[in-house]
Amino acid sequence: MNKSVFSLFAVLFGLSSLFLSACEKEDVSDPVDNSDTVVVDVVAAYFTSANANITVTKVPCTLSDGTETDCFQIVTNSVPTDHQMGPWCPDNISDDASAGGIWLEGGEVYDVDGAFVQNMATFYNDPTWKMYDSNGNIFVTDTEQDCINAANPNVGAAYKNYCVECLPSYITSLSQTFLIPITPVQQNNPTFFAMGPGGGNNVPSSRGVALNGVEFSAPAPVNNILDAYTLAPFDDAGGHINVHQGYHYHAATGVSFSIAQSDEHAPLIGYAMDGHGIYAQLDDNGKEPTDLDACRGHSDEIRGYHYHVDAAGNNNFINCLQGAYPN
Repeated sequence: MNKSVFSLFAVLFGLSSLFLSACEKEDVSDPVDNSDTVVVDVVAAYFTSANANITVTKVPCTLSDGTETDCFQIVTNSVPTDHQMGPWCPDNISDDASAGGIWLEGGEVYDVDGAFVQNMATFYNDPTWKMYDSNGNIFVTDTEQDCINAANPNVGAAYKNYCVECLPSYITSLSQTFLIPITPVQQNNPTFFAMGPGGGNNVPSSRGVALNGVEFSAPAPVNNILDAYTLAPFDDAGGHINVHQGYHYHAATGVSFSIAQSDEHAPLIGYAMDGHGIYAQLDDNGKEPTDLDACRGHSDEIRGYHYHVDAAGNNNFINCLQGAYPN
């Protein structure tokens, strides 16, 4: 072979080798983002660590898209062991915030102390509100039957201007069962929750289950409650009781059991009905993700697709399910 031709070939071969080597180094230092393909299974041990009264069993199930898979069957009495329930209604308009719970209105969280109850006519610009007598004693439901009657959507005038307080002693025999797919199955289109407590079209009304076994419920029917001139406060954990649903949350206030993350990400507080993790709204630096989708979810390379709850004052957790859910 001619020496000049051989030299030219050697140069070209060397340049090709350098180019390939550079590409290989770029692939190593700048890997393709596969975060959308990460799927994280539900961890049953988180539930039993949060509440020893919870039982978790693996059972076969069919999801809303027809997928046949395994689910965790979570049986709970809806009574948390990681924090106390209540108080809800203060006794007198002189009581401070420690005697009552909270109320969610217009995106804000308000302490239901005596002053709040005393000021309700001004707060709602309606002089009909007066939930206390001449001695400042607040009208509070004090029996289980009162609790049941006052929670009726067609509550009568007998409970007008009452603070509705249902007690843990009313639900001692209650048991609830939730099914959650162990491995989430992502869908192309989200399923938005139906309006009303009963859901609809087989869409669950529950948003998910907290790690301590308490239901993340649909938004509380605040307008119905107020239209009846009743108040049904939540405790400082965002929960209250009815005798059918047990103790359940309408807001995440940072009180319930959580699993901290090692990268300053918001802590895990529960799982949605589609098996995707539900995390607190804010990370360790007090910031909310800026890339949440319509369901309040997004993906990362550690947790896969997951949700972040809404602000507590919005009486909401998540807006829809991005994964298939048990029928």
